[in-house]
Amino acid sequence: MSDEQAMRRAIELATRGNGRVSPNPRVGCVLVKDGEVIGEGWHKEFGGSHAEVEAIRSASRPLEGATLVVNLEPCNHFGKTPPCVQLIIEKKIARVVVGMIDPNPEVSGKGIEALREAGIEVVVGVLEDEAQWVNRFFTKHITTGQPYILMKVGQSLDGCIATVFGQSKWITCEESRTIAHELRAEVDAVLVGGVTAAKDDPELTVRMADGRNPVRVILDSDLSVSLKAKVFTSAERHNTMVFCRSTALTKPKATALKVSGVQVIPAGAGNGDYLNLRAILEQLVSMNITSVLVEGGARVFSSFAQENLIDEMHTFIAPIAMGSGLHTFSSLSTPSLNAAKKFDIKSVTSVGTDVYIVSTRRPA
Repeated sequence: MSDEQAMRRAIELATRGNGRVSPNPRVGCVLVKDGEVIGEGWHKEFGGSHAEVEAIRSASRPLEGATLVVNLEPCNHFGKTPPCVQLIIEKKIARVVVGMIDPNPEVSGKGIEALREAGIEVVVGVLEDEAQWVNRFFTKHITTGQPYILMKVGQSLDGCIATVFGQSKWITCEESRTIAHELRAEVDAVLVGGVTAAKDDPELTVRMADGRNPVRVILDSDLSVSLKAKVFTSAERHNTMVFCRSTALTKPKATALKVSGVQVIPAGAGNGDYLNLRAILEQLVSMNITSVLVEGGARVFSSFAQENLIDEMHTFIAPIAMGSGLHTFSSLSTPSLNAAKKFDIKSVTSVGTDVYIVSTRRPA
């Protein structure tokens, strides 16, 4: 087995930690000896054993002289678990292949340095782009203190997310909606505005894919969403938070929501009559929420775009035209082409009857 093949497997294993290890990185590990895999592991949950430890525990043969392949640099510090570097040295592993250096400024490169000082051969940068993509949430959070923001939109060919009368179910096909649920399972939180919560009455849970439900975040300035909405009546209401103006906290609805288990959190004003998105994101990070999937509606999409907060877009385009319907960024004001929000296309694929585009914000 080549280093690339083993790294690809390590990255595949790392994704099994989707939604379960945050704010830690997603890490997978493969042990190879005499060209054969003798052990595998991945980081399964926050606070649990690291991938290297899991792989070593699973080893079917002695590890002396083996190669350890891992998508992220092994740690060399005490956290919730002991450092992996010391265990690798103790097991007399001869060679370590690393996908990417740990982006944490406090530990970056120190694990690799310790391994090399112990006489272990270290190869860095195998499938580095793929390794960085898997841990893009972790990288942004650990280097900036901010959450990674994804946007998911289902729209028509002419950029509409609803008809002129507000009908939006269903613009995209079932296959596209399945991917949308997979995205929910991957992130820490899913966010919608009050208008979307009221009109579409979404559950915001993972139903068409495997995985745990993300935290549900509703931006509802005046607490206008009905207490009978699914986000407030389902078993997941204890996993739900509503951000509103401080003046709305005096409403009886605020008390009723709190009694039911929903968190009601005051947020300051932002541009126009919007809530302060940056302040809200800071509060979410303080709760160990490091990735947020924004699902609508148009005003929320536009405000996130206006504030340059979107890191990644997942756009599902259905082969229909709606004319004067509600457009995705209907409230976004762009005075010139130079001022337009710019993204780089990462992939374009066919999904059922739709086209699925993944794009990332272009660096300034």
